[in-house]
Amino acid sequence: MEVSKRLHSVEEYYFSKKLKEVNVLKASGKPIINLGIGSPDLQPPDKVVKAITDSFKDENAHKYQSYQGLPELREAISGFYRTHFNVFVNKDTEVLPLMGSKEGIMHIAMAFLDEGDEVLIPNPGYPTYTSVTKLLHAKPVFYNLEENNNWCPDIAALEKSDLSKVKLMWLSYPHMPTGAKATKETFKALIAFAKRHHILLVNDNPYSFILNEEPLSILSIDGAKDVCLELNSLSKTFNMAGWRVGMVLGKAAFINAILKVKSNMDSGMFYGIQKGAIEALNCSKFWFASLNSVYEERRKLVWELATRLNCTFDKNAVGLFVWAKLPPSFESEAFIDKLLQEKHIFITPGTVFGSQGEGYVRFSLCAGNEVIEEAISRV
Repeated sequence: MEVSKRLHSVEEYYFSKKLKEVNVLKASGKPIINLGIGSPDLQPPDKVVKAITDSFKDENAHKYQSYQGLPELREAISGFYRTHFNVFVNKDTEVLPLMGSKEGIMHIAMAFLDEGDEVLIPNPGYPTYTSVTKLLHAKPVFYNLEENNNWCPDIAALEKSDLSKVKLMWLSYPHMPTGAKATKETFKALIAFAKRHHILLVNDNPYSFILNEEPLSILSIDGAKDVCLELNSLSKTFNMAGWRVGMVLGKAAFINAILKVKSNMDSGMFYGIQKGAIEALNCSKFWFASLNSVYEERRKLVWELATRLNCTFDKNAVGLFVWAKLPPSFESEAFIDKLLQEKHIFITPGTVFGSQGEGYVRFSLCAGNEVIEEAISRV
């Protein structure tokens, strides 16, 4: 039986392949330290865990749930955006809970892209934007991000290209993998650009609260709802990566289009997970302060590790990773393979995120102080 032609356009996800190699080394007795994956090792808030366990005996706990999520969850999402981003959305028409924001990337693409449409994708950027585009037989068009421009789009360069077939543009600020922050001025310019060329702008925003004192949503900019959607997630902010809870926000017409896809793909999010998500979204600012105090200590240690590896990095970057530049003449994949084989430390090569990631590596903060200290001692 032949597989679909679309599968020939994509490869197995890098981490899916590389972790097989890492696991083989572990099985052979090698003491592997994994600083490559952004999977939080810390616990969610206690009240989140209590909410899901308390929900098991609720009358509706094990039934099919609404495709749009519980009204209380949509209210919690809209309240979260109002409190932390000064963004006002209608909980009934402008909010859609998702089973993780990665699901949302596919749903948005399926809702708006036809075969042959072009999609502007950041380089470096999250690989899923590219794979989803290819799976739908649309065409990825990469726009390069440069360190000397704070990893932000060069709109003047984009204006010089043929944009007639571009339907969608992906952003991710705070940026993954570099940790660069966008300013309000950058967002304003991008919104104006999208309006000029009739492009749907999607900001993927799961890292706003990690080591960042100034969370910013693209939807806080005047006129953004005309051309913008924003994805967000509870995975990193509340240590709930395995729960698969995300959201997409934007004007009703966009949300309705996504719902047409989503309602044919799943049968609603598990009731207890929704109850836990509501509690997470209602956490006080003390939660963020407590979480970031842990990550602050870890980041200082990762900075020391990166320095001992003769890498340089931007101390103003935010998020769950440290993006570091290798010494001249080193290639990313050769560097990480050497580190894995000789020191049994796994970090991510920048090339996973595109050609502009060559010469860079990414360290995750999802490991305890003692683990990072052990990595430092090995180096």
